[in-house]
Amino acid sequence: MRQIYLDYNATTPIAPEVCDAMDPFLREHFGNPSSSHSLGRLCKEAIEVARAQVAALIGAQPDEIFFTAGGTESNNLVIKGTFFAEANRTARFVTSAFEHPAIKKPALFHQQSGGQVVWIGTDSHGVVDLDQLESVCQQDDVRLVSVMHANNEIGTLQPISKISRICAGRKIPLHTDAAQSIGKVRVRVDELGVDYLTIAGHKLYAPKGVGALFVRAGQNLVPSVHGANHEKGVRPGTENVPYIVGLGVAAKLALTREAESIQKMKQVRDRFEQILIGGIAGLTINGHQAERLPNTSSLNFPKVTASEMLKKVPELCVSTGAACHSDTIALSDTLSAIGLNEQVGAGTVRVSCGKNTTMEEMELAASLLINAWENSVENAK
Repeated sequence: MRQIYLDYNATTPIAPEVCDAMDPFLREHFGNPSSSHSLGRLCKEAIEVARAQVAALIGAQPDEIFFTAGGTESNNLVIKGTFFAEANRTARFVTSAFEHPAIKKPALFHQQSGGQVVWIGTDSHGVVDLDQLESVCQQDDVRLVSVMHANNEIGTLQPISKISRICAGRKIPLHTDAAQSIGKVRVRVDELGVDYLTIAGHKLYAPKGVGALFVRAGQNLVPSVHGANHEKGVRPGTENVPYIVGLGVAAKLALTREAESIQKMKQVRDRFEQILIGGIAGLTINGHQAERLPNTSSLNFPKVTASEMLKKVPELCVSTGAACHSDTIALSDTLSAIGLNEQVGAGTVRVSCGKNTTMEEMELAASLLINAWENSVENAK
C-alpha cells in the first residue's frame, strides 16, 4: 500500500542534509563542548555555527538563541521563567483560547499556583480578538502575553506585529510559539516585534528532541532547571551536539529555500482544496478567509464522522479535529474557539503538506477523500 504522508504539522521527516551533518557528531566527534581539549572545542564550535544559522533564519543575533529539547521546553522556559520571579508569582498571564497544550498547561500551572490567566477569544475565522487583548493589557499586573504565530490545526496566522504594538505601549513582554510557522512563512523577530520566540526542530525537518528559544537582549528569565552555565544558565545541561547541529542545518536550508517552498506548498494546497470543493457539496474550510499557513487545510466533511471516514483510506496519513468516544464528541480547543458545533466538528480533517509533497500526491489524496466521503454517506443511509 502506497502511503501518502500529509501530517507535516504533526512532524516532518529529517532532511537528508540534516542527517549527513549530524552523522559525524554521532560517530566521531563525541567531545563534551565544555571541555577545553580539541574534541571539546570542535563540538563547541559546531554549536556556535548552528546558533548563527538559527539566528539568521529569524533575523536575530546569535547570542539571543538558546538551545532546548524542543518547543514544549522553550514555552515552559518563558512562562515559568517569567512567573517564577518573586514579584510575578500572582501576576496576570494573557494568552489565546486555542493555544497548544505546551502553552495551555504551563498557563494552568501558573493559575493553580496562585497566578491569574486571561484567555483571549477568537473570531469565527480563527484570529485572536485584538480589542479584548488590548483591553486586558490595560491592567497593571500583566507580566507576559503569549499568542501562537500560526494555529497548528487550522493554520491561521495571528496578527503578532499588531499585538506587539499593544504590548510595547504597556512595556509587556511578548512571546510567540512559532513552531508551526517556521519554514512555512517568513518569520523575523524584529518584524513581529516579539521578545521571545519558540522553535521546534521536528517541525523543520530536524530531529525530534531539539528546539530553540529566542530571548531578546535585555530580557531575563528565571531558569526552570539549575545547574552549570550551559546556554548562559538559561538552560543548563550538557548540550545535545548532534541534534543542535541538525537544527542548524535545517534552519539554513529553510532560509535558503524559503520563497520556493512557500510558493510550492500553497500551489499544491490550493489545488487540493479546489478538487474537494468541486467534489463534495457542503464541504467547508476553517480559517480560509483569514491569512493562513500555505500548507494547511482544515476541512469539515458534512454528514460524516472524520475518524470513521478515514478508516476507509488507510493509505492517507492525516489528522482529525475532534476526539470521538462512544456517543460523545470532544472538539479541540481550536474548533471550540471558532464556534464550530459538534456536528460539524465531528467531520473535521486536517491535511498538512510539506516542502516535498507533489501535486500528484495531493490530487490523489483529494480523490481518495472524495471516494471515502461518498462511501461513508452512502453507508449511513
